[in-house]
Amino acid sequence: MNEASIREAASKVAQYDVLVVTAAIWFLGKFLRYAFPPLFGSFQASYGVSNAVLGTAFSGFMLVYAAMQFPSGVLADRLGSIVVITAGALVAALAALALVFDSPFLVLVGAMLVMGAGTGAHKTVAVRLLSRAYPSRTGRALGVLDTFGAFGGVVAPAAIVVVAGVSFALGDSWRLIFLFAGLAGLGLAVVFRTRVSRRLPSESEGDAAPTAATTVGVGQYVTLFRDWRFSVFALLTILFSFTYNGFVAFAPLYLTQAAGLTDAVAGVLYSALFLASLVQLVTGDLSDRIGRLPIIVATLGLASLALIAFISLTGSVGPIVLGAALVAVGIGAHGFRPVRGAYLMSTIPDDVAGGGLGVVRTMLMGAGAVAPAIVGTLSETAGFRAAFWLLAAAIVAATGLGVVLWFLE
Repeated sequence: MNEASIREAASKVAQYDVLVVTAAIWFLGKFLRYAFPPLFGSFQASYGVSNAVLGTAFSGFMLVYAAMQFPSGVLADRLGSIVVITAGALVAALAALALVFDSPFLVLVGAMLVMGAGTGAHKTVAVRLLSRAYPSRTGRALGVLDTFGAFGGVVAPAAIVVVAGVSFALGDSWRLIFLFAGLAGLGLAVVFRTRVSRRLPSESEGDAAPTAATTVGVGQYVTLFRDWRFSVFALLTILFSFTYNGFVAFAPLYLTQAAGLTDAVAGVLYSALFLASLVQLVTGDLSDRIGRLPIIVATLGLASLALIAFISLTGSVGPIVLGAALVAVGIGAHGFRPVRGAYLMSTIPDDVAGGGLGVVRTMLMGAGAVAPAIVGTLSETAGFRAAFWLLAAAIVAATGLGVVLWFLE
């Protein structure tokens, strides 16, 4: 390869620097979120709390996360994406560092809520940023973004296993997770602020004048729902989010308590659920080529069938078959996520892209936020299988709405 070819290849790689650093922050945010479910057992041992209490605490994390979607999008429209993403990364990093020291359960809950706020400022604004940085390859870029994020779920359980046997002078060994995450968050915030500002200077400023944050401005976001297709798709994403967040929050405990697997096997299968996120690289690219609604129906349909099989086979098959069903749920669920973002960005006017997406994500993440509390409570009153059947019903309904949109397109 001659020097000119090397320079050309380096130039092509450099085009994706915005994507890489944005995705790295998202990886860290998802790592922090998915570090909590595998630690539920440790929290129960340390603090003597129940499934319902842990589920409610995790729902609090998700509710704050959900509440940040709309304001972060509006702020990005006003102040620019770079300011909002940098601030969110710093807030999440500082909250993680607050858990480094031995502290009571209320401190843990408080830090979870602040982490929800910090990580909640990222995804809506990142979708806006990447759709502008890569307008002709939005599906592919969002596929990479969501794959990075999902790998946070792959790494988190493994990291917890690694630190479990490590002595930590400041308290329980799991606090090392938050020490490393906090330091990494601070570093990524600095890199993002400096690198992306040079590459996309326009994203340091907003699209709307400061006076636009009025009732009339908010009305622009509300009018999006006059389009019935937009409203139906919003409902579809809400149902999906309820299923996905309820499922991932309690999958480790379901595998040990309902399926009777060991903690080690459950941890491996839980990681495999997120390893399936590699499919996002394929579905995001396919959505750019053949259309979004066919991919949406296919991925949601797969997730629905796989979740039904997963619940039905619990207790009657071994970990390999159960794990295959779990991975199929992951393929369908993860495959849907980048296409969802690309579809929404194609239907929202550019001048309200951040806030418009934020409205939808607030609703879908709100539904996802209450799911862990509902699943945790239902698991103690009617059993885990009954709770998971509720999740299956929600995603089947979402698939049905996708079919309606596709046929009426």
